[in-house]
Amino acid sequence: MSRPRTEQDAIRTGVFRWLDDRRNAGAYEFSRDELTNYTYDGERIPLLDTSRGIRNPADFDSTLTVMTSSKKTVYSDGISSEGLVTYSYQSRDGGDNVKLRHAFESGDPLVYFLGVRPSYFVAFYPVYIVHDDPVERVVHIALDESLRYFDDPLNLKEYERRYAKRLVRTRLHQPMFRARVLRAYGTACAICELKHSELLDAAHIIADADLNGVAEVTNGLALCKIHHASYDRNLLGITPDYEVRIDQALLDEVDGPMLRHGLQDMHGRSLRLPERRVDHPSKERLAEKFALFAA
Repeated sequence: MSRPRTEQDAIRTGVFRWLDDRRNAGAYEFSRDELTNYTYDGERIPLLDTSRGIRNPADFDSTLTVMTSSKKTVYSDGISSEGLVTYSYQSRDGGDNVKLRHAFESGDPLVYFLGVRPSYFVAFYPVYIVHDDPVERVVHIALDESLRYFDDPLNLKEYERRYAKRLVRTRLHQPMFRARVLRAYGTACAICELKHSELLDAAHIIADADLNGVAEVTNGLALCKIHHASYDRNLLGITPDYEVRIDQALLDEVDGPMLRHGLQDMHGRSLRLPERRVDHPSKERLAEKFALFAA
């Protein structure tokens, strides 16, 4: 027997708020353990299924969450450059597919969990199913609510495609980039080693708007907010040999302890690098960015 519709809606809203609270507290990824042990008003309501990529609580009318593992599966799930997730029906017919289609018909918001490494996920919410193809046995899920209102989400006009790609850069690339960079740097600032994740950013070496500003760990640095802002504004530079430099005008300035300890004392300091060499920041990109600082 299904829960009252108002209760189902309240639980969905509760999930979104919980995810918001976790993010605001600095969470950049979610473990399978915490997602399967989520509780609402004292009741355990798992957000992931133990063996499937779809979560359909028995007393819900439609799908609550879908998930794509970090491992390859037999399904053809993928994400288009315009921000549409292709999510395959379950191989067998039945309740899972019925509830997935009902989520499309009723416009229910879902959570989409995307694996960043085994048993860890980033969350996108609310997301909506914008197209159902029972012949190909797939649905298409929009990572941004605004994509619901395009006339034909699968065949965008050129101006719609440009808009959608900008959204994807924010909604998809940035959470994935943040999770991978902070994990690589052990959730600590590469300059001052501050370990409070809520005060850390995944900074691009080459800005993401630039042609070379790819969302890869080697184009990223885990930086606290003051060092991130300073790096972006070329008040702080990092040499290709991983050494920190502070703008000369700032070094000469006399001010309070924040300037002295937060910036001036960092001059000449060696960067704290990821354990894995494959994650080390690109020397070429550091050189390109340092040239702007030096100028």
